[in-house]
Amino acid sequence: MKKTGSKILQGAREALAIAKGEADPSAYRVHVPAEVDTKSIRGRMGLSQNAFAKRYGFTPSQVRDWEQGRFCPTGATRAYIMVIAREPDAVDRALHAA
Repeated sequence: MKKTGSKILQGAREALAIAKGEADPSAYRVHVPAEVDTKSIRGRMGLSQNAFAKRYGFTPSQVRDWEQGRFCPTGATRAYIMVIAREPDAVDRALHAA
């Protein structure tokens, strides 16, 4: 295998270990952005504020406040919104698992 392929494969193994919770937390860093554009994310998904809130466990007033700049989501909520933006199907599967 070429050097580039080996690096990609190693990166995939490391990502899998992180996802499974098997990696040493001191060996990697998670970046949670200071701000998220909830309105843009919701708009790309084609959801109203109420539908977005209901689907992901927020209140409509929270979504409205974030989008109007009255409040910013907390760190954990920002991370959750980023996962929603990047992997909405995974979030849906996790939320609807029996």
